[in-house]
This record gives sequence, C-alpha cells and structure tokens, in this order.
Amino acid sequence: MTWLQRHVRPEQIRELSLLLLIVVAIFFFGSLIDGYYTFRTFNRIASSVAIITVVAVGQTLVVLTRNIDLSVGSIVGFTAYFVGTLIASHNSINPFFAVAIAILIGAALGVVNGVLVSWGRVPAVVVTLGTLAIYRGVLVDLSGAKTVTTDSLPQWLIDLPLLNVLPIGSLDIRALFVLALVIVVLFHLGTIYLSFARRFYAIGSNPEAAQLIGLPMKSVVFLAFVICGALSGLGGFMMLARFGNITVEAGRGLELSVVAAVVVGGVNIFGGSGTVTGAMLGAALIGTLEQSLFRLGISEFWLNAVLGLLILLAVASDAIILQRLRALWTRAELKLIVGAPEKRGTQP
Repeated sequence: MTWLQRHVRPEQIRELSLLLLIVVAIFFFGSLIDGYYTFRTFNRIASSVAIITVVAVGQTLVVLTRNIDLSVGSIVGFTAYFVGTLIASHNSINPFFAVAIAILIGAALGVVNGVLVSWGRVPAVVVTLGTLAIYRGVLVDLSGAKTVTTDSLPQWLIDLPLLNVLPIGSLDIRALFVLALVIVVLFHLGTIYLSFARRFYAIGSNPEAAQLIGLPMKSVVFLAFVICGALSGLGGFMMLARFGNITVEAGRGLELSVVAAVVVGGVNIFGGSGTVTGAMLGAALIGTLEQSLFRLGISEFWLNAVLGLLILLAVASDAIILQRLRALWTRAELKLIVGAPEKRGTQP
C-alpha cells in the first residue's frame, strides 16, 4: 500500500481536484475581466457562496441517505419572505429571535418532507418536487403579490451583510460568510466524531445491512430532512439580509445550484459517501461561476446549462473514476490486512 493510498481517500482526491479547478477558474476569469482581482469581487463571491453553502450542508445529509430535497429553493424563498414581513411589521424584534423563527419555519417545512418520505414511503424526488410547487404556491397566495422592501427593514438587518468580523489587512471577512464557515466546521466535525451522525453514511452505503443491524432508518432519514429544512430556513434569513428586497420569486432555482454544489463537491448521489467540506468547495465553484459569468454579461440561462453540465460530469466521474479508485483502495487495504499476519510470523 503506497503512502498516497494510506493517507488520501478517493473522496479527498475529488476535493483536491475541485480546489485546483477553482484556482484555474479564478485565473481564467481574471484574464477576461478587468479589475477582477479585487476585494469587491471576493466579497461578492463570498456572499453568494455563503447562502449556497449553508443550504448545501443540509442537502448533503439528505443525499448521504440516498435521497434528495428539491424543495430547498422554495423553503428559502418562503422563509425569506415571511420572516421579512414579520420584521418589517415589528422593527424592534430581537435579531436572534428572528433567526430562530427562520430556522423553525424551515424545520417545519422539512418535517413535512421527512414524514412523507420516511413513513409515507413516497420517493423523495416525488415528495420534494411536489412540496417545491406547494410551498411556492402558498407563498404566492398568502403574499398578495406584495414585496418586502429594504426601507421597511430595521437598520441592523440592512447593515448585517456589510458587518466585518475578521478584518485581515484591507480584506474584510463578512459575517454571513463566517457563519457559513462555522456551520461547515460544526457539521464536518459532527459527521466525523458523532456516532449517531455516522448513521447517515451507513444507511446510504447499504440500506439492507443498516436495517438488519437495527438502525432507526426512518428516524435518521426524517432527521436529515428536518435539518435540511432548518438550514434552508437559515439560508432564507441570509437571503433576506443580503438582498433586502424580497418578492415571491426569492430562491427560485436555488435548488439547482445547491444540488450542483453537493454533487460536484464529491457527495455521491447514490448515497453513503462525501463530506460537507466537499459541498462547501462545490458551492465555492458555483459562486465563482455565477458572479464571473454575470460580470461577463452572460445570460442566466447559460449558467443553468453550465450547472447541469457540471452535475452530469460529477455523476459520471463518480460512476467511472471514483468507483475504480475505491475498488483499488479496498484491494490495497485487503492485501495489507492479509499480509500482516504473514509478516508477523516471519519475525524471530
């Protein structure tokens, strides 16, 4: 077994290659766009990445269990609009209470998805495709086509996207981006060190074996959807803070960016492997492409085409390249295990 096989896993190869691709993309767009290498460009990309990353963390847990949540864009828009309406009506509301309300709304919508998938036994793609339309329809009906405007929001919310928490020289690290990083770190550590969190991987890797050993499969899948909904609710609050002006169209199409970030980030669409760190790198690539193509004046329709292409390439690489790498790593580990007793037996 080589040093590379001992210290680097197939999923880490995807993450390293993705990091290299991000660097290449930055150099490529920097050669095409004047004034690209500025702190303003970084802040624009970071603001876009923060929202996608937070929602992608929740989506990662769902995909690990061999499911998918297509309703995240509607949950983000639903939460952004109704929390925005609440804050606009009560400017004195406590900021932490507003965040809690956003998370609770998202979690409640995630409960609906989780119950239908776990106990209703309806395929996740069918459930969440339906709730995507239902949540958006409810939003349109209850909103009365009204818009949440920046001038109706309190100053603390308007200033939040510009709040710098980690000034590094001339570079300002914004609060929303730091929040996204904190969530990634917490969930990354949780999926590594918490035994309960490893159940997401166990269920996605081999559902039959997980059921045989008595894992609470329905409860784990349900929890994945609730967490995904809660983080989508938080993403809705972040969208409200970032844009201020929120219409019933808020969050529409975000599910494509989130799924692309997760799949491109190395989370196996068939479940059982991947990390939230990879999803964050996928979000960074998506955010870089979004802002860069916008600066180039390229239509949003072409951006969606690029995201679709990235998803296809990621799934193809999982099915062809990463599966072969996993098989190679497994054979090497078996040789090491089988060969170990022989080596010990030859010692005097």
